[in-house]
Amino acid sequence: MKRIADSTVRRLSVYLRFLEDSVTHGVRTISSQELARRGGTTSAQVRKDLSFFGSFGKRGLGYPAAELTASLRDILGLDREWRVIIIGAGKIGTALAQYHGFRQRGFDIIAVYDADARKIGSKWDGLVVRDIREVERDVPQELPDIAVLTVPSEEAQAVAERLVGAGIEGILNFAPVQLKLPAHITVRNVNMAMELEGLSYALTNRERSGEAQ
Repeated sequence: MKRIADSTVRRLSVYLRFLEDSVTHGVRTISSQELARRGGTTSAQVRKDLSFFGSFGKRGLGYPAAELTASLRDILGLDREWRVIIIGAGKIGTALAQYHGFRQRGFDIIAVYDADARKIGSKWDGLVVRDIREVERDVPQELPDIAVLTVPSEEAQAVAERLVGAGIEGILNFAPVQLKLPAHITVRNVNMAMELEGLSYALTNRERSGEAQ
């Protein structure tokens, strides 16, 4: 399978959300210009992004909105349910576990784990926080697809290795550390400090651009 850039995948997610909203409002056909405007890119980029996965729509006529929506859901793997566990019952883990939008997108949070005895046994929106020592037993039985890691940076590598050893192959890492795991493990890092720095850069340079005019 050809390697698709993460930036392309992120744009597909943006296109999909716009398409879903458009279909809900009765839109039947969507143009690359409309998708580009919503995605903050160009119509040429939209066409290039979609061309990686096949031929969609007809030149000059746009894309059938419902059909393209279904195709993007299939491309992004949203035509199935993904079983998710959260490791770390802190503030980030709590917020993620209680966000109902995940289920609407096909991500079913089935368990939450922590090492803190004060948190183990507490209830989160129908889930009981489990002891992290049970994860090696639970994963082969309950077969989660994805683990969300919201533990301190000094614990992240060791916990990730335990998850991989138990059979997890997909990790969403919120810890501010680069995990070193086998090549077949898919890791996505969420670094909120870097995101804020990117926003800071954009705002700063917008201000500088305004000053230069």
